[in-house]
Amino acid sequence: MTTVTKLLLPVELDLENLLTELRSLIGAGHPILQAAAEHLFSAGGKRIRPGIVLLISRAISANGELSSKHKKLAQISEMIHTASLVHDDVVDDASIRRGVQTVHNLFNHRVAVLAGDFLFAQASWHLANLENLEVVKLLSRVIMDLADGEVKQGLYRFSSEQSLSSYLEKSYCKTASLIANSSRAAGVLSELEDDKLKLLYNFGKQLGLAFQVVDDILDFTSDDKQLGKPAASDLVSGYLTAPALYALEDNPALSVLIEREFSQKGDIDRALQLVRDSNAIKKSMELAEKFTMQARESITWLEDSPYKRALLELPDYVLSRLY
Repeated sequence: MTTVTKLLLPVELDLENLLTELRSLIGAGHPILQAAAEHLFSAGGKRIRPGIVLLISRAISANGELSSKHKKLAQISEMIHTASLVHDDVVDDASIRRGVQTVHNLFNHRVAVLAGDFLFAQASWHLANLENLEVVKLLSRVIMDLADGEVKQGLYRFSSEQSLSSYLEKSYCKTASLIANSSRAAGVLSELEDDKLKLLYNFGKQLGLAFQVVDDILDFTSDDKQLGKPAASDLVSGYLTAPALYALEDNPALSVLIEREFSQKGDIDRALQLVRDSNAIKKSMELAEKFTMQARESITWLEDSPYKRALLELPDYVLSRLY
């Protein structure tokens, strides 16, 4: 199976420089916030989001070179993503992220919230310094979407009334918006035509949605070690994802367990069995496959290069995580 490390080889040096830069950018903050942020950047993340920005930036460059603004955009995308993870973990009271202790577990909730705010503020500052109003609007929209997605997710906790479309809206806000808008922003910085900007946005959107659906499938099919967090954690928390929603269509009895918030002994095991015994996983995989196909189609216009080839392999990598 192709690993994400192998896929990102064309921008490996760019990513190493990015991590060094990120550490220097947070170095001027309060020691506790610096320690919290340093913990995050050392936690073994795959850097897929900045990697996508870097691959697109080099793929659309006339000479394959990377401008300072494109480098900064990649840094901003990772700051925003990391900040959102800190806040997500606080909201979900998650103890493990990427196989290590979460910030609020290592420090406390107050420090975690402040560390997330600190990173969002840093991202906003560097975003403003790009001095490109359209890019500022795109990435500011991402920060709004992240908050909106978290609210949407909270509103639908333990609700079997949630629809697949509302799940996809939430998934767009929490996962796909950053990839979609930062992909488009890379094109804006390169002054591409609007039709190509739309295709870059669509690539990021469909890839992001596929990534989220695959993550949600793995929540039912993988163990704690593979996930880097407790398995079935979304269902236990009352967050209904694609597999649970499809299982509800096949077996409405699942709604009884959900609505009583798995309060009785054996409810979670029963719910997991209902999902696994239905066609829910298969349907969810088909949904992810549809998104990856649409993502791939959105970047066929790019000139051939190692960067384009890596981008075309990303949708396959997303799906390969299931096997």
